Amino acid sequence: MSQNDQQIADDWAAALAEQAIDESVQPAPLEELTDDSAPITDDERRKLDTILDIPVTISMEVGRSQISIRNLLQLNQGSVVELDRVAGESLDVMVNGTLIAHGEVVVVNDKFGIRLTDVISQTERIKKLR
Repeated sequence: MSQNDQQIADDWAAALAEQAIDESVQPAPLEELTDDSAPITDDERRKLDTILDIPVTISMEVGRSQISIRNLLQLNQGSVVELDRVAGESLDVMVNGTLIAHGEVVVVNDKFGIRLTDVISQTERIKKLR
């Protein structure tokens, strides 16, 4: 588990511990995910079509670093900030701030891109929320 994943897990654990103290907070009921191969109905397709064109923000995270505001204000052109990731390690692919995959940088027609090397399954993403 990466340091970032550990931090996210620690944040969730703290939030859940806080929730345990507040008796008025109740967990939301969630349906278990199943792999039903039944074809979708016209009504379900119409509902799905309404969300397919919603824009999302996809970003790639090279690494992170925590520095003081004093050091942040001293940064200028040519400054180097050390990140928490080793050179050659996979990048995190985030959609609206949620980790969905890992990948590596590629160049396509003089533009940067990312080749996905590991996609996080839906069940794994939901498990991280619990």
